[in-house]
Amino acid sequence: MIKIRLARRGRVHTPIYSIVAIDSRSARDSRCLEQLGQYVPTEKEVLKNVKAEQISAWVDKGAVLSDTVKSLFKKNNIKI
Repeated sequence: MIKIRLARRGRVHTPIYSIVAIDSRSARDSRCLEQLGQYVPTEKEVLKNVKAEQISAWVDKGAVLSDTVKSLFKKNNIKI
């Protein structure tokens, strides 16, 4: 099953998370199928470069959003 979830990037004490489409059995930071945006919790504009059309396409193909990604989209009024 494909999941859309967060993968941690960035430096120590300065996290940057990538929103990625990845196989659910893979490790958190392993190779992804596609990068779909970024979540930067330390800045005002927390979601950057979100590709909503491509996320919708993955969901149409059967991908499942993680709970964290769902709540981020809900807080930032992004409809999928």
